[in-house]
Amino acid sequence: MAIRKNRNAETRKPEILEGYYQVLIEKGFEGSSIGKIAQHLNLHSTLILHYFKNKDNLQRELIEFLITKYKAEHMLEFDLIEDSARRFDAMMDLIFSFKWNRTVDPGVHFGFYYKSFRDEGIRKVFKDMFRWLSDYLYNAFILFNKDSIIKVTDERKAAEYVLTLMKGLEFHAHFLNEGRPFEDFANTAKTATIAMLKNGTF
Repeated sequence: MAIRKNRNAETRKPEILEGYYQVLIEKGFEGSSIGKIAQHLNLHSTLILHYFKNKDNLQRELIEFLITKYKAEHMLEFDLIEDSARRFDAMMDLIFSFKWNRTVDPGVHFGFYYKSFRDEGIRKVFKDMFRWLSDYLYNAFILFNKDSIIKVTDERKAAEYVLTLMKGLEFHAHFLNEGRPFEDFANTAKTATIAMLKNGTF
């Protein structure tokens, strides 16, 4: 992937971050470096340092870049559905889907999760990401509750439960599913969660 020399930071930085992301997928954290990113993008490593100064900044900006993938319009297009019941079904279908859970490569996601225990900057960005996801679900549940689609007394607790279960699906897929399709357990988890949201568990 080559980057033309005459682009400004607004367009070039996202391309460098996407290149870094692809290198992490291919090489892992232990096999990635600014030199490898530069080679992948066919540019000089000094240009990466010009925009990001050091690898720590590059990593933190990559996390912020990856968060935007969750917020992309094509991911949240169900927000345009006017009927509340249909919008609820579409949202639950998405957040328990393979597509949503692989919005970010799990090896990259959990690699940064590991680093967050040792790097306060990465931990803060991760917390911001999970807070955004939790707030998104919280606000959605308030509206669905108001429209009697669900029956919830504590929308915040419900949002945090659903978010925690969503993240746990990747652990199940990696360690416990024994080669079965991702959707097998995800659909069971989704059905159980919808039942809890509608029967007043929260």
